[in-house]
Amino acid sequence: MPKMKTLSSAKKRFVVKASGKVKCKQTKMRHLQKNKSQKLKRGLRKGDYIDASDRHRIVNMLPYA
Repeated sequence: MPKMKTLSSAKKRFVVKASGKVKCKQTKMRHLQKNKSQKLKRGLRKGDYIDASDRHRIVNMLPYA
């Protein structure tokens, strides 16, 4: 049986942790920084986890994760 392909865009954006949760970077940090509070920007530096209802879509894109 041939190997399954990993979606390249997904492997750059997501990490599947040992618990099965999918970690990603938070949004809203690319531009327009001066309009955002320092408190918000500090909070957005931390990673975020994908919701359980969307997790199966990401895991399908990463067959060997």
